[in-house]
Amino acid sequence: MLAKIRLAAQGTLWEDLHANLGKGQDASCIEFLHLDPGYEGLKSRVLAGGSDEEILAWCETHGRKLNDTDKLVWNSFVAKLGWNDHLTSILTRRKEESGLTDRADIVTMPHYIDVDEGREI
Repeated sequence: MLAKIRLAAQGTLWEDLHANLGKGQDASCIEFLHLDPGYEGLKSRVLAGGSDEEILAWCETHGRKLNDTDKLVWNSFVAKLGWNDHLTSILTRRKEESGLTDRADIVTMPHYIDVDEGREI
């Protein structure tokens, strides 16, 4: 999400991602962090500069501090998005739109994003 905020500010974020900035998984992350200033507050903080680590520290000051279990739960959740869940239909549609229906190895949104951006999975 931080990279998307930075890319949008630079004018280099893919156009089809603009409509969902701060929504969907961005909103889920904001809620998971209990971030009081919300997405707009995070966006302002990111645009003010700083490393990802500094911004995480800011998030923990303005939301809740994450322990190792919180991080494990979030990372496990994100890694499996699109696999038998509320995003499965979106993953299926994206694969169809991209001509990737023959790719049985693309079973999660992170897989799809990697392939869409030219990386191996």
